[in-house]
Parts: sequence; structure tokens; C-alpha cells
Amino acid sequence: MAKLIFRMNQSLDGYVDHLAMPSRPTIFRHWIDQVRDLAGSVYGRGMYEVMRYWDEDRPEWSAEGHEFAAAWRSQPKWVVSRSLKSVGPNATLVRDDIEAVIRGLKAGLAGEISLSGPNLARSATDLGLIDEYQLYLHPVVLGHGKPFFAGPRPPLRFVASDRIDDDVIRLTYVPP
Repeated sequence: MAKLIFRMNQSLDGYVDHLAMPSRPTIFRHWIDQVRDLAGSVYGRGMYEVMRYWDEDRPEWSAEGHEFAAAWRSQPKWVVSRSLKSVGPNATLVRDDIEAVIRGLKAGLAGEISLSGPNLARSATDLGLIDEYQLYLHPVVLGHGKPFFAGPRPPLRFVASDRIDDDVIRLTYVPP
């Protein structure tokens, strides 16, 4: 049975904005390894649209950029959206009954399934679907934006902290 993990970069004041948090080589390498090892990913519409950047090669990318893109493209993706009409390669559009779809993925896959997008995470939290929360704290204060927790913070139990690079710490929590 797979484990559903909500993990995202976050500012010290609780907001997510991938453009505001620099991706230095150590953290980018970490994300390459994370993505490569996933059983799949479930995205909310907004995060999926951000990640579509990796669908087509770009000449300005480094070798690591190409490596991340290859890892991202190879994994299966499920995109939860009522407004999108279609999704890209290796992706399945989920319009209804996200609870049944995610429960089916957890039962049918082995390893880790990444969930991305605060609004989707709120729905999945309310349904009791998230097995683990990983907050990647960056030394940035944004003051506004989309919060990591889109609703009331669920009851959580701290299980681990890891230093990812000189400035980024991952905090891991699970529901009690």
C-alpha cells in the first residue's frame, strides 16, 4: 500500500511560492531524487499548470534540469480539476470522487505518492487521506500568498527533521 505525502516548499511565515524560494543545487538534487523515486503524483490544477513547464525541453536548462524533467515526465500523474479539459502526457484527469481515486491509488501502488497543491491538500486532509506532511522551510518571509495549510491545521505529530541544505530544513509530521 502506498503512502500519500503532501510536501511543498514553504516560507518561514507559512506561504508557498516556488518562484520566491531559490532552488540551489543541493535542494534541486534533492527534488530530482524525490521525484525519481515516486510511485506517482496527484496534483491540484494550479500546481499541475506550474509543473507543466517540465513537459518540453528548453535549451537554457542545465543537465540537472533535463534530469528533473525526465524523472517528472516518466512518473504517472493524476490531476484533480473540474475546469481543465485535458492534461498532458502520462497524466489522468480526475474530475469527480477524489476520495475513491486516491484510495484506489493508495491500495494499488507501492511506495510514495506525492500530493501537491494546498487546496487539494485541504480536501485530502478533510477526507483523512494524507499519511504524512513534509514542510520544506526556506529562510524567506513572504508576508502574503497561498498558505501551506489552506484550512485549519489538522492535528499533527512531529516525527522527523532533516537538513536538506545549508538553508532548508524538512519537517515531517503525521496525523495522530
